Amino acid sequence: MSGSAAPSGGGRQARDVVVTGLGFCLPGDGRPVFTADDVWDVASKGASRLLQDDAYYGSVHLTDAMFNERLPDIPPFFSRHYTAAHRFGLVSMAEACSDAQLDLFSGELTDAAILAGRGGVDANIDSYLAVLQADPETLSVPEALELFVAAEQAVTPSDVALVQGSLARSKGPNFTVSCGCASSAVQIGNARRMIAGGEVDIAVVTGVDVFSVKLIRNIQRLLRGAQKTYDTIRSDDMPELLPSFDSLMRPYDRRADCINHGEGSVTVIMESREHASRRGAYLYGQVLAQATTRDGLANPLASEETGSELVTAVRRCLGDRWEIGQVPYVHGGSDGNVVVTAFEANAIKELYGSAAQDLLMTSQEGCFGHNGAPAGCLGVALTLLMMERSEVCPTANCEQPADNLTFDPVPGVLTRPLDFDYALSFNYQVGGVKSAILLGSPDA
Repeated sequence: MSGSAAPSGGGRQARDVVVTGLGFCLPGDGRPVFTADDVWDVASKGASRLLQDDAYYGSVHLTDAMFNERLPDIPPFFSRHYTAAHRFGLVSMAEACSDAQLDLFSGELTDAAILAGRGGVDANIDSYLAVLQADPETLSVPEALELFVAAEQAVTPSDVALVQGSLARSKGPNFTVSCGCASSAVQIGNARRMIAGGEVDIAVVTGVDVFSVKLIRNIQRLLRGAQKTYDTIRSDDMPELLPSFDSLMRPYDRRADCINHGEGSVTVIMESREHASRRGAYLYGQVLAQATTRDGLANPLASEETGSELVTAVRRCLGDRWEIGQVPYVHGGSDGNVVVTAFEANAIKELYGSAAQDLLMTSQEGCFGHNGAPAGCLGVALTLLMMERSEVCPTANCEQPADNLTFDPVPGVLTRPLDFDYALSFNYQVGGVKSAILLGSPDA
């Protein structure tokens, strides 16, 4: 690794919040993506790990052998009731701890905050229905107990945090935030405040979601049926009804017309600089600030296109300490939705003025698919890796930049050299929620 070891002196503040470990469980090429090097190998080439089968989708394909290799000796009484979300979240946590040189099983995380972000409920449905449809009169005592354990572990959004906390034997804060695709970004902010305020010295933040392929395929069929009906009444000046999932997502591209989903998990280990220094941890960078806003619309599914509340979130992050001119790179949250591209372009123009044309702003959603809650942690991880390597990854699947962009999306499949100490990472939730995270190099 080419970053920096934690300094032994007092040149920086003891409560600076630094990132010391990254772990993944994301779609790969024949095997899941587990490590920072794995992620870089995909993102730096603008590669896509989305496969088409009725609809484009990013599947993790985590095998039992891969899970057991990283997490041996979990009691089967609990593990046989794990959903895919449990398994993905535990694997990314184990990988992040290994990367941070923390022993997950020796008590090093006893006092840590174990925080999870969850947006979807697809992984919980089978367990929920199994209990709902069970007949207590016909179940044996062991069968009833098995159903009870499965339900307690899996029918709430706190499912992953529950098993992560037990695995780490944590006595610290352990809770879930659920606000869609901004979930783990908000948890990054919560962890930063806990560490900066002295509540904890270390936090494990995981974003994990599973989108049902069966559900996506059924939505696709519904859309096709609706489109046929709509086409019979549509006039030439009316727009297409709805996007399709059977084409490739292309953030910031003029051909962007859809979103492709994916599944998986990303974990970020955050520590106080003092704590990281004591154990000689490697530093990827700093989490300097995080802010969340909402557009204030009455529509629970809409976002307004001016980008004004995204601008507010950025300015809250910068405060009086930093200037926007210090930030030459932004990790965008575009999932291929033209509305997202519009408010990002407007926000960047408002923030940077005439300098916006020189700003590099990219999205790697096309690499692994739009995976919901992991997006916040993945944005932090990717941005810190770019900062570490002084290279900006291209926007995956962007070949023909859209006409309304106010920034450079780095189209193509090659990285762009950029030496930078500060960056922003954006995430959004349906309904107009905007999250901005300000990141810095280890000694920025």
